[in-house]
Amino acid sequence: MLILRSTLYALGMWLATLVYLPLIPVALVLPERPRVWLIARWAHAMTAWLELTCGLRCEVEGEENIPPSNCIVMCNHQSAWETLYLQLVFHDPAWVLKRELLWVPVFGWGLALTRPIAIDRKAGRKAMQQVLTQGRARLDAGRWVVIFPEGTRVAPGVRKPFNIGGAMLAAKSGYPVIPVAHNAGEYWPRRGFLKKPGTIRLVIGPVIETAGRGTADINRDAESWIRSTMARISTLPADAAETKAGTADSR
Repeated sequence: MLILRSTLYALGMWLATLVYLPLIPVALVLPERPRVWLIARWAHAMTAWLELTCGLRCEVEGEENIPPSNCIVMCNHQSAWETLYLQLVFHDPAWVLKRELLWVPVFGWGLALTRPIAIDRKAGRKAMQQVLTQGRARLDAGRWVVIFPEGTRVAPGVRKPFNIGGAMLAAKSGYPVIPVAHNAGEYWPRRGFLKKPGTIRLVIGPVIETAGRGTADINRDAESWIRSTMARISTLPADAAETKAGTADSR
């Protein structure tokens, strides 16, 4: 049944992608916000299809912590799931991502239309400056900036140090940070075809104020909250998580 359900999901995903393909030229002529809204409909459809075919749903905790104005979202990265679902939670997001994703046929084209912050991860200081400059511009335009501080998808139970890009953007811009934690990788693993039924838990943390604070302090607060919340919501046995600790899962 897992194979059948996961296959149905994959077929529906590709069918929906083909349906959206003719809309890409239409989106090109739209203003930015309607364009992002149109592209996000695909994510909404795929999330609903995931629940219908695979029995995989989400329980959200802490929605009252979302402020009325935009800010920087720092979230752990375990799966492709969060790139879909966070679009339902934070409207008009600008993603910080590796530029190679924009080269993927159809999917990458649609992603490019949302004006993400697409960086070359090998560029070092240049990539950091791009995050700071473009991130500030997106924030000033009223958009949410979503960043995965681990820099790559990391298997549940694995610990990878947080990059400072999101925290530095917060320190330089003064925009607050919203930490987010989830356990999606326990149901939809990285590069995994099979998707287990169940309920993913996604927790939105309290706002981390950043005005007048340093990068290291902000990063430490965000990482501490995300780590402790991941441990709280994980369904993995404690000994399984410990055996994985210190081994990062890279792209």
